[in-house]
Amino acid sequence: MTTADSATATTLIVGAGPAGCLLAKRLSEDPAQRVILLEAGGKDDYPWIHIPVGYLYCIGNPRTDWCYRTEADPGLNGRSLGYPRGKVLGGSSSINGMIYMRGQAQDYDHWAALGNPGWDWASIEPLFKANEDHFAGTSEHHGSGGEWRVERQRLEWEILEAFRDAASECGIPKVDDFNCGDNEGVSYFQVNQKRGVRWNAAKAFLRGLDKRPNVTLMTNAEVDRLLFAEPAARRGPSPRVSGVRARIKDAWQTIHADEVILCAGSIGSPAILQRSGIGPRRLLSALDIPLIHELPGVGGNLQDHLQLRMIFRVQGVKTLNAIARHWWGKAGMAWEYLISRSGPLSMAPSQLGAFARSDAKQTRANLEYHVQPLSLPAFGEPLHDFPAFTASVCNLRPESRGRVDIRSRDPFTAPSIAPHYLSTEEDRRVAVDAIRLTRRIVASPALTRYRPEEIKPGPELDSDEDLARAAGDIGTTIFHPVGTCKMGHDSEAVVDARLRVHGIEGLRVVDASIMPTITSGNTCSPTLMIAEKAARLLLEERLGMTGSVVDTDTTPV
Repeated sequence: MTTADSATATTLIVGAGPAGCLLAKRLSEDPAQRVILLEAGGKDDYPWIHIPVGYLYCIGNPRTDWCYRTEADPGLNGRSLGYPRGKVLGGSSSINGMIYMRGQAQDYDHWAALGNPGWDWASIEPLFKANEDHFAGTSEHHGSGGEWRVERQRLEWEILEAFRDAASECGIPKVDDFNCGDNEGVSYFQVNQKRGVRWNAAKAFLRGLDKRPNVTLMTNAEVDRLLFAEPAARRGPSPRVSGVRARIKDAWQTIHADEVILCAGSIGSPAILQRSGIGPRRLLSALDIPLIHELPGVGGNLQDHLQLRMIFRVQGVKTLNAIARHWWGKAGMAWEYLISRSGPLSMAPSQLGAFARSDAKQTRANLEYHVQPLSLPAFGEPLHDFPAFTASVCNLRPESRGRVDIRSRDPFTAPSIAPHYLSTEEDRRVAVDAIRLTRRIVASPALTRYRPEEIKPGPELDSDEDLARAAGDIGTTIFHPVGTCKMGHDSEAVVDARLRVHGIEGLRVVDASIMPTITSGNTCSPTLMIAEKAARLLLEERLGMTGSVVDTDTTPV
């Protein structure tokens, strides 16, 4: 891996999250391709990144998290939420729930039906398998030997088994695998871990790249904006990106490249585009940013999964609440993890999952459950002092659409994030139905012996109106923002099916922001699939490109 002082590039990748890490490895396999990878955060050497339960110390920590907040949201009864995004090598794969989830085949068939050829399930399932190292080996739906390790969880909880039985009693079938195209059913999540340790994208795709002389990795490199070639240097009539301006270890630099790929995520990528003069005319005019190319969809189409965290007190069964509240319990957990890499410290944030239909009219599962043998008033607060479990449920395909917009030309000012949760009648109806379905599961025979008592939102709330308001009170992000640079060809589209930014040469976006609609499940592994596809498209196209130069620029913002 070369140093910054000698770096040249055919491809400049902005963001070392899942997509950026995979692209850096794939593109640098061709020695003729010179790759620079920029990451705004630091190295993934914080110990809590790698201990699975350490997400508790990474989310909300500026060492590893951008620590964004949403605008006060009317759908959440005026509440503002913390909005975690990874700011470290590996990106959000270094702080997320480690759940391996592809979504449903119909998600991708829908993308293709919207006018994006090559994105249907039959075309993209092999891309999931291409980087997978599944614990069960190669099969019809899984791959082995790839970089992205997938394992079973290393834990057992009686209360989770009871919830699984109760879901089955309510018609949600027990299944073994959520990742074969139809994830309806109840099972334990498979996770991106290796022998009880978090397996993030940096471990998966960056290890060994230091032996490649055609790769440069720069951490603490925060991109301000894109640079554009002078008209005489363009290869066509459209504006052409020639590089970026970034602050790298407190010094401003301009880095020139033949092609720039934004992998900064659903918050970072639209923000960079907007600061660069690509986006809605009205926003850029208000901020006195010269318009390079009008794309009104930049920052729009924001979608996220809103989880409704229902809490139930139980009796006669062990939950993590009692164990983790005492010093001896914490010591025992630490010892178990030390000697066997198992036990509560090896836990993903959610262990048991279920995919279900909110009502009989649904043609496929539209709800996802994340079930935990613990409870707490809010994320970051101490566990309750009574035994309880949490059943979080989210609408997989919300109709609500939000926006991400920069507030200022200053790259160090956080953007405005307005998710607009529960802003449609259908989303509110699904939320009410989800709460009622959860109550039916908890009232099933398999759980009744533990005498579950609803703590949140509370059994006194029963009317549709009460439950819709309760959804706004208890709902919170499950950290799946997508869609803000959507793929397509309508008036709001930002990239085409080859992930090229409309109307701009030499620029692609490759991350979760290109999803036209959100996938039916957790979004990390679909983002890797997007990058896998982009790498193949790029390697087909990029022969014969010229290099780049890195120049020092000490001009202030």
